[in-house]
Amino acid sequence: MYRFLLSRQWVIITLVALLLIPTMIRLGIWQMDRHDERAARNQLVADALAADPVPVERLAAPGDAVTRAERYRTVTAKGHFDTDDEVVVRRRTNGDDEIGFHILTPFVLDDGRVLLVNRGWIPADGPSQTAFPEVPAPPRGEVTITGRLMPDETTEASGIKDLEGLPDRQIMLVDSEREAERLGARVLGGYVAQTAPEPKDGTPQRLGNPGKENAALNYAYAIQWWLFAAAVPVGWFVLVRRESRERTRAAVEEADAEKSEPAAAQPAALGDTPRSR
Repeated sequence: MYRFLLSRQWVIITLVALLLIPTMIRLGIWQMDRHDERAARNQLVADALAADPVPVERLAAPGDAVTRAERYRTVTAKGHFDTDDEVVVRRRTNGDDEIGFHILTPFVLDDGRVLLVNRGWIPADGPSQTAFPEVPAPPRGEVTITGRLMPDETTEASGIKDLEGLPDRQIMLVDSEREAERLGARVLGGYVAQTAPEPKDGTPQRLGNPGKENAALNYAYAIQWWLFAAAVPVGWFVLVRRESRERTRAAVEEADAEKSEPAAAQPAALGDTPRSR
């Protein structure tokens, strides 16, 4: 009854089903790995944001990279802003997806080292963005600021191309080593996204808190792939049963058709033969 499974068509169907099962199981495992990675990153961010503020000198130093565990840590710094060497970071958006600039201002610490401070977002004056925009002034004199420690930006991490030939005092990416060369100073690695003190008149706009990655979505995808893997043998069995029933029904119908055909003409009995003339 199941000899049709040896046909070319059903051998191919069976092989495809056998390949789909481990493939879907592996895709589910991959989605679970993605879930664990995202959940771990979310936990790192939550731990960093919940940690007590520390002086920036305890976490950052010239030439050192900001680690994953240090990212988003709240830090404090005491010194003064150097607006003469201020630059703006091009093609940055706010929460409403308006295009503008981030203001990057050197902050000179008491020991002479420099901390790069992203003071926030301002809108662009026009579509060309060729002229240096009008930038709100920071507090004058010595001040203590608070912010989130961030690593240097790269094209690989941000997807932003580091273009050349930009207008004066405009950059594409925040790079502490490059800024150290431009300023001729000892610049701490990474930068700080300022959160306090609050700007006058609400400008520049402070950068928002980091969002959480949707790890639950990867968990749902993993369950989905495993359900698909479990459905493959069930679907294969249903197809086999249906094929078997159809073949059995076809065989019965063929047999019934043969029985219902008229019987072949039988030779007449000798006593019924007509008389010879």
